[in-house]
Amino acid sequence: MTDTIFKDTGYDQPSRRLLTVEEYNCAASLGLFGPEERLELIEGEVIQKVSPQKSPHATSIQLVVEELRKSFATGYAIRMQLPIVLGPHSEPEPDVAVVTGSIRDYKKQHPTTAVLAVEVADTTLPFDRTTKAALYARAGIPEYWIVNLADRVLEVHRQPAPMTGQPLGHHYRSITRHTETETVSPLAAPNAALSIAELLP
Repeated sequence: MTDTIFKDTGYDQPSRRLLTVEEYNCAASLGLFGPEERLELIEGEVIQKVSPQKSPHATSIQLVVEELRKSFATGYAIRMQLPIVLGPHSEPEPDVAVVTGSIRDYKKQHPTTAVLAVEVADTTLPFDRTTKAALYARAGIPEYWIVNLADRVLEVHRQPAPMTGQPLGHHYRSITRHTETETVSPLAAPNAALSIAELLP
């Protein structure tokens, strides 16, 4: 009803003021966000992550990190719940991200891509399958995993591409589901074989 009134009378709809990554980090440095808040910037909006973390979620993140370290021993850094900058308005914090180089390579600025991004999902599964997948695909991240705790499977997303009808106009062309009896080889470590069971709590 309100929309119709605005259209008929020529009033403009209210618009949202989206933050840039620079503004978001400035606000954080000024203490506008509480130190206990778990936040990330997605397309200019400050999103509050689920807090506190449930034990299975936290355990799975640690398991993923441990398994990935076996496959990415040298030439890569494993980041756990740390920012990556994906454009001027997005600074997500994947549960796990594998980036090229060493830890000290990012002492002055966060990475702007990853060879693999991982989200551990329970209640956030719809968001991780849509908005997060679209964000990572648009940034050209070649591989995105969702550790689906509810169904105890790993959802592997590959081949990022523009797609009409998807959030942000991007998604992954290949999406496969792997059960606890299977293994998966990351694109950036094709000789490795990670057991799905080892990623689950």
